[in-house]
Amino acid sequence: MNTLTRVALGMMGKLRSGPILGHSETSIALPAPEKQGGLPLMDALARRHSSREFSPELLDLPLLSGLLWAAYGVNRDDGGRTAPSALNAQEIGVYVALPTGAYRYDALANELQLVANTDLRRVAGYQDFVDEAPMDLVYVADHTRLGQVPVAQRESFAYVAAGAIAQNVYLFASSNNLSTVIRAWIDRAAIADALGLTHDQQVLLSQTVGYRMVMQ
Repeated sequence: MNTLTRVALGMMGKLRSGPILGHSETSIALPAPEKQGGLPLMDALARRHSSREFSPELLDLPLLSGLLWAAYGVNRDDGGRTAPSALNAQEIGVYVALPTGAYRYDALANELQLVANTDLRRVAGYQDFVDEAPMDLVYVADHTRLGQVPVAQRESFAYVAAGAIAQNVYLFASSNNLSTVIRAWIDRAAIADALGLTHDQQVLLSQTVGYRMVMQ
């Protein structure tokens, strides 16, 4: 499906997720993330960039585990995360759109939990490459966790937290020779509907991640 078709369907409220490819597991246990190695920070920053070309190959589980831990994993005994949040509200949910379904990352259990038996990638963005890229991360704010923050400020607080997570993903990608791009041009209503979100949950951003396309 091309970009113009996606936009037209989105404007009509008819952009829908597609059928899964393969079998959906109720949960996917992730191997323990590798917390050592990678590029030095300054080298990773020097290589950080957005790319819109992806191999269709799925990330292997050890690499996916490391990616998700870097994004928003638990890095302290007190439950602290690799990305900050105001008042430690931890209001951002990281959803993983795979060909086999849409999953929520459970950082404490280090596993993916199935939330929708659908291929969410189709509605995770308007760009042409979203159907072919192997995975999209979707960042969702749960505003009920921001009860101590004034209502008018909750959205901006959540976007800051999601931005920190996205940058963690960029640095992991640059350190592991992956491609990634953050995207705000998305059909938030279609994504929320596909994920079965409540009125207190808000779709913020999407980020595509995958192996780099090898040029022949």
